[in-house]
Parts: sequence; C-alpha cells; structure tokens
Amino acid sequence: MKALVFPGQGSQYVGMGKELYESRKDIKDLMDSANHILGFDILSTMFNGTEEDLKKTEVTQPAIFIYSVAALKAALNGVAPEMVAGHSLGEFSALVANGVLTFEDGLKLVAARAKAMQEACDANPSSMAAILGLADDVVERICEETPGIVVPANYNCPGQLVISGETTAVELACKNMKEAGAKRALMLPVNGAFHSPLMQPAQEKLAEAIHNTKFYKPTMPVYQNITTTAVTDPEEIKLNLIAQLTGPVKWTQSVQNMIQKGATSFVEVGPGKTLQGLIKKINNTVEVSSAI
Repeated sequence: MKALVFPGQGSQYVGMGKELYESRKDIKDLMDSANHILGFDILSTMFNGTEEDLKKTEVTQPAIFIYSVAALKAALNGVAPEMVAGHSLGEFSALVANGVLTFEDGLKLVAARAKAMQEACDANPSSMAAILGLADDVVERICEETPGIVVPANYNCPGQLVISGETTAVELACKNMKEAGAKRALMLPVNGAFHSPLMQPAQEKLAEAIHNTKFYKPTMPVYQNITTTAVTDPEEIKLNLIAQLTGPVKWTQSVQNMIQKGATSFVEVGPGKTLQGLIKKINNTVEVSSAI
C-alpha cells in the first residue's frame, strides 16, 4: 500500500517550484492563481526571493502548500495512494490530495493560519527546542515538571522531539534534558511556540475560518497529527485541524499506525526530503521516495 506524505514549515528553499512552473501549462496556471488568491506575488519570493523573505511564516506556509500541491499534480500519473498524512502545515496539502479541500480553499486557510500564527508569535515571543536522544516519556516528564509553559510539540521520530513554550521555560527544560542524558538540547531559531497553548489566539481565528469553509468527503483516509489514526469524517477532520494548532504533531505515532494498516511505501510530496529521513528512522523496512 502506498501513502502520500506532505512536509511542513522548515522544508522551504529559494527556487522551489520554478522548474515545475516552467514544465507544464496546467501547473503554471495553478501556481499563477495563487498570486490572485493571496493578493500578492508570492511566486517571485518562492523563485527569486531571499531566504529571509521566504522564512517569514506568512510567506513560508502558503509557499510550501503551493509547491506541494503543484508537485502532487505533477506526480499523479502512476501514483495510486491509499492513505495520506501531512506534518503540521502539510496536513492541509494532504487534504487537497484526498479531495477534502479545493486548492483555493486550502490556500486561503493556510494563509489565514499563517497570519494568525505570526500575530500570536509577535504578541508573545516564545521559543522551541530540539531534544535528541531521550525517550518520549522522559521528555514529557521533564516538561511537566518544569515551571512555566513548555510542552512536547513534535514527535518526529524515536529519540527526536521538539518542545515548545515560554522562552525561560524552554531554556530551563533544555538544561534539565541535558542533565537527564539528552545528546542534544538545541534552541531553534524561531520566535514562536508552535503547537503549544501559546497558540490559543491563533487557534480561535483559524477555527472561524475552518468552520466557514466547505470540507468534502475524502477519497481516502487522512492520518491526522492529533489523532494519529485514519479519519474520514469531514467534521472530525475540521476539529482535528483546529486542535493541531495548540496540540502536538504526533508524526512517529501516525507513521507507525499507517504501517500497521498496511502502508509499505511512503512518497514525500513537497520540498525537501525531511519526512523520508524521519520515516526511515521510525521503520527502516518501508520504502521512501520523492514524488518528483
């Protein structure tokens, strides 16, 4: 069984999508429509902008979504998936792949999500950190015992978690993680606490946008970050998307459940190869590849 997986923020690079844009008229038309939908020329930033410009959340998230859906369109011939999943932002691309969202509605939601997250970051500067070499339960315990707001945000693969929260709490948790035997506890260059309670203001704005958007019945299950299990009910998909903004991305558990349900091949659709590397660390018996 084949699964399509879609990457999230951090996978972007300048020039992404340019070859696709120039390769086929239908893909060019799709990507050109993104400028119209967003009301600004995002393609010029994707193709020729600076890394700093592309790193801004309000640009990064729609840019990755646009590239991922374009890559999906390019790769559809010969790809017959039976399940989909996306890492954080990638979940919106996955929902286009399984027919739940149109490209236009998905892009509008991603833009609203990115704007709301950026505003939450600006209002309450906070941090994230990568923790390597500790068991999940140890990371969870240290977060619980650390004063202030700090929580596990991304379960990327065994021994690789990201924590998120108030800067002082994250810094203290990092110190405690190292003392507990972590190989590394590295503060990340982000000014925000994604997938933590500090995203509550953004969650409220995203919820309104999601409830005003038409979600269609999926053609195949989506394994969502919050539940880690196959979801096919459009209303449940909506609620899980909203919950994801303040809850953890349980990527390890999602991939394990997909494999348990028969996935033997994972195709990454979007920029980079991050998810392929994580999946091989979760289970090195499955096949991984890029869509294009």
